[in-house]
Amino acid sequence: MADQPKATGPLPAVSFLKLPDGGDPYLQGCKCGACGAVYLGERAVCSKCAARDQMKGIKLANKGKLYAYSIVHRSFPGIDVPYVSAIVDLDGGGTVKGNLINVEPDPAKIPFDLPVEVVYKDALGRKDREGNSYISYFFQPAS
Repeated sequence: MADQPKATGPLPAVSFLKLPDGGDPYLQGCKCGACGAVYLGERAVCSKCAARDQMKGIKLANKGKLYAYSIVHRSFPGIDVPYVSAIVDLDGGGTVKGNLINVEPDPAKIPFDLPVEVVYKDALGRKDREGNSYISYFFQPAS
């Protein structure tokens, strides 16, 4: 087996989270050149118009609005509850699921269409076998 290069910094928790050298983290999406639909991650075919080979990689916005959420009270061991699992419509297109942080998990205090921003933080202290940490994305109320 060939030697794998050792990571020099935190690793992205998901493939569509990009951590450019010397740049700010961002979520990568793709936009259909035929109909303009925007999606999270990479794909070769548009789900809206079925155009093939028209998808172009784009950097998704770091701001959006809360579309839906659920307050989770039961989870895996080691995961603090309650937490808010959210679906956010990003400005410019793209819908992303993630956790909403820095809010009280109370439905009376979380309005729909709440303006949010994407923040990039340590992924709850998780590490791989070599001791590398992970970076993930979260949503928080926009400042």
